[in-house]
Amino acid sequence: TAASQAANVGSIPITRSNPLCSTPLFPPRESAMKRLYQAKDLIEAQLFRDFLRDHRIESVIFGGFLSGAAGELPATQFPEVWVVEELDYERGRELLRQFAGQDETEGRERGPWHCSRCGEEIEPQFDICWKCGSCRD
Repeated sequence: TAASQAANVGSIPITRSNPLCSTPLFPPRESAMKRLYQAKDLIEAQLFRDFLRDHRIESVIFGGFLSGAAGELPATQFPEVWVVEELDYERGRELLRQFAGQDETEGRERGPWHCSRCGEEIEPQFDICWKCGSCRD
């Protein structure tokens, strides 16, 4: 019917095999993707995705650019980080706790430091003196 043909206009069929040969392009997957985290913005989502990649967990970000489309309206959809393999979900949750706790524990492990060049007291989360630009010793 015309309605069913109109519904298919612009859609691209996604197949997992190459029609030119009988060998599939990707191995069959028995697990499904799973949402792991909803970030406050695209930067945080990308940082977490990079953290997961460093720990050999494949992930993707969905909705990363939706807040840019909102303009002056408040964003109601935030970027989400999904693990590709369901088997990585539990390990991803452990890494999420580590990722979320980094900012909190980093400041507690080290106290304020004094710049060796100008003597300015610098907060522990900074490694460069704001006054003279010297690096922490």
